[in-house]
Amino acid sequence: MESRFRVLFLIVAVAMLSGCAATRNLFGPGRDEAPPIAEPPEQVIEPEVERRDIREPAIDTENFEIGAFTGIMSIEDFGTDLVYGVRLAYHVTEGLFVEGTLGRSEGGLTSFEQLSGGARLLSDSDRVYTYYNLNLGYNLLPGEGFVGEGRAFNTSLYLIAGLGSTRFAGDDRFTINVGVGYRFLLTDSIALHIDFRDHLFDIDILGAENTVHNLEAALGVAVFF
Repeated sequence: MESRFRVLFLIVAVAMLSGCAATRNLFGPGRDEAPPIAEPPEQVIEPEVERRDIREPAIDTENFEIGAFTGIMSIEDFGTDLVYGVRLAYHVTEGLFVEGTLGRSEGGLTSFEQLSGGARLLSDSDRVYTYYNLNLGYNLLPGEGFVGEGRAFNTSLYLIAGLGSTRFAGDDRFTINVGVGYRFLLTDSIALHIDFRDHLFDIDILGAENTVHNLEAALGVAVFF
C-alpha cells in the first residue's frame, strides 16, 4: 500500500512540473530573460557632398577709386548723343561713398530747328554739354555674382544723388542728379560700373523756364588705389 502512495506522489509531482513549464512559455519569457535587441536598419542612401573651392575677389584695402565711363545721354529737346567722362570716389565706410564726376556730351538740333528750315537757336559751341557733380552714394544691396563653378565676384547695387553745375546754351546751370548703379568687381582692385542717372536743371531757351530731365546711361571701369 505504501508503495502505491509513493508512485501516485511521483506522478502528481511530474505533472505539476510539466504544467509550470507550459505556463511560463504561454505568458512569455520570465523576468530574468531580456528581450532580443533589434539591429538598426542599414542606411540606404549615403550623402556625398562635394565642396567647391571658390576664389572670391575682395575689394582692395585702399579707399580711393578712379575711373572713366562712356555711354549715351538724352538731352531734353536736343536729342541723344555720346557722353564720356571721369569719376573719382572715396569709400567712407563699407556702405557709404562720396563721388565726383566730370562729363561731356553735345546737343543736337531741336524739333523747332529741324522744322523751321534753317533757324538756329544755338551756335555749335553753345551746344557742348559739360557737367560736374559731387555725389553721395550708398551700397544698397551688396552681393555676389558667379561665373562658372569656381569663380565668385563681389557685386553691389547702389543709389546715388548729388548737386553740381552744367554748362549748356552759353550759361552755367545749377543741376541736381539722381540715379542707380551696379558695381561688378573683376579683381581685387578693378571694377566695372553700370550707371543710370537723371540730370535736372532749369532752362528757358524754348520760351518759359521749365525743368528738363537729361537721362544718362553709361558703362565704366574703375581702379582702387
